[in-house]
Amino acid sequence: MARVALIALSVLFSTALFAGEKPREERAEPREGPAVQEPPEEDESLKPQEYAFNPLQAEKELKIGKFYYKKTSYKAALRRFEEATKWNPSLAEAWLRIAETRVKLHDDKGARDAYRKFLELEPQGKQAAEVRKKLENPGKG
Repeated sequence: MARVALIALSVLFSTALFAGEKPREERAEPREGPAVQEPPEEDESLKPQEYAFNPLQAEKELKIGKFYYKKTSYKAALRRFEEATKWNPSLAEAWLRIAETRVKLHDDKGARDAYRKFLELEPQGKQAAEVRKKLENPGKG
């Protein structure tokens, strides 16, 4: 008998506690009006990278890209070469490396675009004649 009374008392107590609260679905306030604007990102690693002319950083990215290219990690090399061109858009060697890497990745259109950019930057460079041949005969380059 004492157990039944104890159970009844605990049920009564718990219903009295939750009687004043609305169910969770009803407690959520409906959103009306314009959407709430998110605060600015505090985590520095998630902010988009801002590029300014930095030839030293471009050379560093180029060097790392060459390392990845030698290891046949062409996608990683391509990312580094592209990063180098963001730091220094007039770095002709980076554009040449982008073209060569895209050839390895079977991206012929991207390779042609990069070869053209290289020729635009260094029309009389050492490798200009070779690059022109590759553009004229894309199957052999």
